[in-house]
Formats: sequence, C-alpha cells, structure tokens
Amino acid sequence: MHRGTTTEISLSALSHNLSGVRRLCGNRPVIAVVKADAYGHGAVEVSRRLLRDGASFLAVAFAEEARELREASLACPILVLFDPDVREVLAQDGIPVIADMRVAEALSRETGRAGRSVGVHVKVDTGMGRLGLRGDVAAQVLSLSRLPGISVEGVMTHLSDADLSDPVAAGEQIRRFRSLQTALAGAGLKIPCLHMANSAAVLALPEAHFDAVRPGLLLYGCWPLEEAERASRGGNASFEPAMTVKARILSLRRMPAGSAISYGGTFKTKRDSLIAVISAGYADGYSRAFSNRAQVIAGGTRAPVVGRVCMDLTMIDVTGIEGLSEGDEVVLLGRQGEETISASELSSHAATIPYEILTSLGGRARRKLYDDQVP
Repeated sequence: MHRGTTTEISLSALSHNLSGVRRLCGNRPVIAVVKADAYGHGAVEVSRRLLRDGASFLAVAFAEEARELREASLACPILVLFDPDVREVLAQDGIPVIADMRVAEALSRETGRAGRSVGVHVKVDTGMGRLGLRGDVAAQVLSLSRLPGISVEGVMTHLSDADLSDPVAAGEQIRRFRSLQTALAGAGLKIPCLHMANSAAVLALPEAHFDAVRPGLLLYGCWPLEEAERASRGGNASFEPAMTVKARILSLRRMPAGSAISYGGTFKTKRDSLIAVISAGYADGYSRAFSNRAQVIAGGTRAPVVGRVCMDLTMIDVTGIEGLSEGDEVVLLGRQGEETISASELSSHAATIPYEILTSLGGRARRKLYDDQVP
C-alpha cells in the first residue's frame, strides 16, 4: 500500500463543464485557467482535454508552468499571468501579461535584442488592489502600445470578489473596465480581446463577459456561488466535480466506551465503537482543521472524523456500518454511492475556500485519470 491518498480525475466531467461554460458565455473564447497544476487536477492532461473540446487559451501563473505544457507538446496560446521574467516567458512562447510599465519597457528591449515582436495582454487594476496599471490607465496603455516590439492584443482585469458576494463592488469594476474600453477606442486603439469574467461572473454576470471569459473553479466542477445564490444566479447550469480523493482503511479497531482517540484525547468514545484508521493526514493535504468536524464516506455511508488528524493518519467512527474490511477505500472528497462530499463542504470546516481544498488534496496525491459519461 502506497502512502497517502489517491485522486481520480474525470476527464468527461471536464468536458461537460467546459461545454456548460461555453453555453453560458455565448461561445465566446474560453481562457482556461490551469495554474497551480490545474488546481491540483494535473495541468498537462487537463489542458489536453480542454483544448480538444474547444478552449481557446490556457492561463498559468508563472513561466515554469508554461514550460511544463510546452514540454508536453502543447502548442496553444498560453497567458502567463504574473511572471515579470519576460525573457523566460518568451522562451516558453508565452503571452506576457503586463501589469507594470517597467516590465513593458524590459520586454520591449528584449524583443529588440531578439529581433521579434510579441503580442501581450495588459493587466489593469479596477479594484483588486493586487497587480495592474493604476492611475491614468488609458494613457499608460496607449504609451505601452507604442513601445517597439509590443502589440497589445488583450486587456484584462481581475474581480476582487471571487464569489460575487458584493455585487456593488463587481458592478463598479465592470463600469471602470468599460470606461477604459471606451477611452481606448476613442483614442484609436482597438483591443481585440478584453476579459475579466471569472467562474462566478460566467454564471451570474453576463455584462462582464466582454470578448472572452476566464474560468477556473467552474471547469473543475466547483460552484463559486453560495448555495442560496445558485438557483437565482446560476440558472439551470449543471457542473460536475472532476476530482475524487480516496484513502484506504489500514486498521479496524474495537474500542470500549470512554476510549480517547488520537493526540490530546480531544475525542472520547461514548459507546463501544468501531474506529477505522485511514491512510490520509495533513501531510497529504487533509487539513488538521478537519479534526472532529469533517466526514468521509465509508461503505456508502457518512462517517465522522474523530480525534485530531495526524500527519499520515486519520481516524473515523464507522460504528454500525456493515461489511467494512481493512484495505477498503473511503472517499474524502467526491461521491460514493448516494453520498457526496464537496470541496465547499470541506472548506467550511477549515474556514477556507474550495480552491485551497482542491490544490491541497489534489496536489499531493497519486493521480488516476478516467473517462466516463457525465449525465
């Protein structure tokens, strides 16, 4: 038995989810965000499937992620979102995202040395306060467009409220972005591709779709909207989680009432209990915050995590679940039988967001890919 967890990735779910995004955005180009190893799903195989099914661009954080895709013979356009090392971005035939005039000037010098021209996307800050041109943005974009060796092919911004819990803030960012579009057009600079829509905006803000959309979480089957907002803002869209995370039962232990379980004795059995020790812990991305809070699925039935999650092991109470044996699989994330545990559910136990759950669990597990039919 290998250590830790196994992650199963449904390629068909990815196809299904991309199709749903394309329907929602009126078949605009989709810039598929595959940074952080495709949110723990495996960047190369995920990218191959999304490109096969119609994604127009990929987006990564840094040039080393683009290198991995190029070494896998992926020849598509790749936006490099955050890397100021323009030489390395160009070496990977990436599309630089320019968020700083100094970087633009460095890129212009580099293209001059190389005797080439390069298309770029310009990042503007409409309210995120992280990266992007600020101040008289239209003047800066116009100045940047005149630099030798640079062609402005896109302008982008980033919504500061990823789940749109504050629609007023999102609306103000859209207004600022549209105002920039008008100013640039008035100055004679037509931008082929403006984009700002994240997964939540794909679902709920068609006015943010502009020329292309830039989903991440939604492609992996996670809803970016709160449960209460799904019906009103997400319509009848259907998205399927692509990731299932499993571990195995290492040991089944009969414990009398009053037995302390795991470090610190934070849980004591209230009855004679059957406790399963499973092969997953915080070293595998299964957060210590899940201690005495989360559930897993064993034998098609939910079973609570009891005691503190350890580095390599976690204990669950499987009292009353029939037919379990050592070596059986349990599901930490995903579906088994009629039960499902979502990334949103796990994130609620750890006071975090689904993005962290996916990247933590998916990035540390042995990965298996499969292709099945999504309803």
